[in-house]
Amino acid sequence: MPASATKSPRIAVLADSDTRWKWGALTARRIAPADAGIRLDGYLLRGRATPTPRQLAETGAAADSLREVTGAEFLRAMTGESYDILVLALVGGGVQAMLHGLKHAWGTGPRPVVVTGYVGVVYEKLADGLLLRHGADLVLANSAQDADRFRAVYEGVGADAGAVTEVALPFLGGEAYAGERAPHTVTFAAQPSVPENRKDRTYLLDRLIAHARLHPEREVLLKLRSKPGEHTTHIEELPYQKLVRGRELPANFRLVYGHMGEVLDRTDLLVTVSSTAALESLHRRIPTAVLTDLGVREALGNHHFLGSGCLTSWDRLDAGHRPEPDPEWLARQGVGADGSYAGAFDVARDRIAALLERSGALPPLEPYYTPGTAPGYLPGILARHHLGPDGAPLPGSPATRAEAGPVRQIVRRAARGAYRHGVQRVAPVIRRMGEL
Repeated sequence: MPASATKSPRIAVLADSDTRWKWGALTARRIAPADAGIRLDGYLLRGRATPTPRQLAETGAAADSLREVTGAEFLRAMTGESYDILVLALVGGGVQAMLHGLKHAWGTGPRPVVVTGYVGVVYEKLADGLLLRHGADLVLANSAQDADRFRAVYEGVGADAGAVTEVALPFLGGEAYAGERAPHTVTFAAQPSVPENRKDRTYLLDRLIAHARLHPEREVLLKLRSKPGEHTTHIEELPYQKLVRGRELPANFRLVYGHMGEVLDRTDLLVTVSSTAALESLHRRIPTAVLTDLGVREALGNHHFLGSGCLTSWDRLDAGHRPEPDPEWLARQGVGADGSYAGAFDVARDRIAALLERSGALPPLEPYYTPGTAPGYLPGILARHHLGPDGAPLPGSPATRAEAGPVRQIVRRAARGAYRHGVQRVAPVIRRMGEL
């Protein structure tokens, strides 16, 4: 339901992980009406990747209120609260379920502008992820290249591509790189699931440690996303903290946590396989290296950087190579190193303003997937979020029960901790036993 036009704009963000919360909350502030004092309410979708307080603090994305909900509880909240804008910062299946649930909840009545998109580089499941996001008023593309690809997918299946809106990653910023500092600092941006296997992750760790030994005058940082037991957008079964145990490390090698922007403030060379941190680094004009040591492969995501000028190897970096990014590639990726970033969200902001100012209620949400177009796919997606084929909460779902009390909330947190322990500690052991 839309908020009153006489009050400050109200925005709700629903996220299912720390990275998506960061993207959703920062995007909400970027697309809000200019010069408007907004109220931002955050909702964290309960699941395996629900962020911890430490992870939330590390994102640097604040909200006026923040609470954990199930999908059905969120839908109930959306019928009782009045918002102008809703940002769905979820995995594709979650977006699709919420679109159908919201369509059922709101019907033909008043509703907010619904916005969704991707948290970073889109290098896999392009068609699947996009069609699951179809139905939102705005589907944000983080670059001109992504906007073209998104429209091609929608038009290719005969779906309306009008929602696709070019923006940029909302967390780009910080001071431009002013030149090498003392000590020279090399930062490796780790990823939870890239690469996935122990052999490749051990190789990367070995090379990073070897670089520190080869260059004792440098500070070498391994930037970690999460602490053991915490989950991010992707499950990390082999955290680097575990792989580094028992090793004799050089004095100039350190594991670090914290806000990526703060780490980049002291970085002279950012190294990664395919982390979105590379785009943050390039935006600041920090020398950035995307590794080819494990190949250039879709499974790694580094194929996204073809033509960037950043692809290189540890051998070359050890020898002093510093990649030079291609300006045309940067411009197509929405990095904004040329100063264009300041206006990257203008079109989205104008489109939202026009939707908010139109007379009468916005039309009902119309996702591409329906029981008629995807009868073998959509019901399963909805059922995982306790929704029926029409988007209505199933009997026994949290939306039909009273709000959880303090004891139940404690039990939920304990159960989630046990699940995380099982995924990270027990499941790998079981898989290894199965390979014997």
